[in-house]
Amino acid sequence: MISGSLLKTSILANRHLLRLGQGEKALATEKSFSKVGRVNHMLQKRLDRLSEVAALAKSLNVAGDHGYTCETADLFFKHTVRLRWEKFLDSIKREKDKGVQELFPFGQFFPDAPFSQDESARELNVKIASDCYDYILGVFKEVEECRAMELLRNNKDRGDYLLCKQARIIAMTCTHAAMRRDEFIRLGLRYDSLVMEEAGQVLEIETLIPMLLQKPDNPSSGSPLKRVVLVGDHNQLPPIVKNPALQKYARMSQSLFSRLIRLGNPAICLDKQGRARPELADLYRWRYDKLEDLGMLADGSAAAYKLGNPGFVHDFQLIDVGNLDTESAPVPFFYQNIVEAEYIAALYQYMRLLGYQAEKITVLTTYNGQKHLLKDVISARIQWNPSIGMPSKISTVDKYQGRQNDYVLLSLVRTRNVGHIRDVRRLVVALSRARLGLYMFCRKELFESCLELAPAFKLLSARPSVLELRTDERCGSQFARKSGKKGSAAGIVKVHNVDEMAELVSTYAGKLDEFFAAQRNTAPIEASTLPDENTAVVAQE
Repeated sequence: MISGSLLKTSILANRHLLRLGQGEKALATEKSFSKVGRVNHMLQKRLDRLSEVAALAKSLNVAGDHGYTCETADLFFKHTVRLRWEKFLDSIKREKDKGVQELFPFGQFFPDAPFSQDESARELNVKIASDCYDYILGVFKEVEECRAMELLRNNKDRGDYLLCKQARIIAMTCTHAAMRRDEFIRLGLRYDSLVMEEAGQVLEIETLIPMLLQKPDNPSSGSPLKRVVLVGDHNQLPPIVKNPALQKYARMSQSLFSRLIRLGNPAICLDKQGRARPELADLYRWRYDKLEDLGMLADGSAAAYKLGNPGFVHDFQLIDVGNLDTESAPVPFFYQNIVEAEYIAALYQYMRLLGYQAEKITVLTTYNGQKHLLKDVISARIQWNPSIGMPSKISTVDKYQGRQNDYVLLSLVRTRNVGHIRDVRRLVVALSRARLGLYMFCRKELFESCLELAPAFKLLSARPSVLELRTDERCGSQFARKSGKKGSAAGIVKVHNVDEMAELVSTYAGKLDEFFAAQRNTAPIEASTLPDENTAVVAQE
């Protein structure tokens, strides 16, 4: 997500970001970027900056409560701080026999400033003094930005001010834009650039709504909007239209993004991927024209992709659950498969016992019924050790489009017919969510016979359909098996069914109890005998 990525960079200050609508809860941060959250942030920032102004006044021995309001702080800057800085600049030109540190008026406010005592480093000291003053300028600039928080007396007005005057990037869904369009026009919202993420999954009419959120100053001059950037993938899922007639005959499932691509409009097509291992990318590379790997993946320089997955022989594998008819539907179209759910729950526990972090594991399925079943089964199976925790996300493939994780456990559910995974675009989404490891559970005979899915399942079927694990490995700094290498055959364990997987997990759990029981009876405990720092819940076999 674009808004989530901006939070991880220092390109833009957080105070200039605003997230509207319910999607604010999905941001992977403890900070609140909603209107209320940003108002509270600005009020707290006002107090913090005014306290710095008060400390600066105290360091200059200037009497008065200059940090009382933003207005008093502004007067303090204009009549004291700026004048002293100008006097300092004049002094370093006239009194060259004195050191910069001696003339610097804000020395007590910056007691740790790294001034050099060497007389030949005068230019360096002037640069350091200038950097210190730049920091003071930044404090007073933020004080000025917070001044409206004093003048506006309620949070609604403050939030509207942030939206229209201070926010430089505003993130929202197309649905929220449609709901609040009248409000945005009334407030006089202005923007000249629009970036739409996942545009290939947005209805055509919904794509137009965000372009119409502002009223032109002059009707004859047209909209103030200057540029629109649509970002998406027409090889993945289209907009969801539940009415078959509207979807098939009215073609409402076609997004504006897909329409422009189909009509041959100029488009920039990214031809390199840096998300997944090259082996994983091969599963969906056939759907794209000349999709290659970034240099760091092609030459193996990326550290995360050099090593294999601890405890697994393969970095991706199709696990055949057998030819049993285990598909069920408690209510129509609410498809579930208890065998696949139990298998995934056991494999998830195995990964956690080896030291995989829960936030790096996602469980996906193609049906809502299976999603709810997976949540119930996994939560029930981890009750013996709550420290295992739930995966970072249990979701359907459709809802997870646009996201990714290091390891994905995928359940295809159906055992009687292929179902809607027959849509190749949905298969591409399912296969492209994992960065380092993908483990798919399904009835192999059914899906590999589907012509539409043949290119991907040909690669998946080239590997054994029996889950192959390595019980002599675990996560940690000592793991060194290269990606694509199986290692010695002695440590490979083949798991033929869900019962064997559950037994393996039980064995590991027993070893966990034995290890910590031995540690409790040993005093003192030496550091070399403790589990690896990267291991979550179990030690080496």
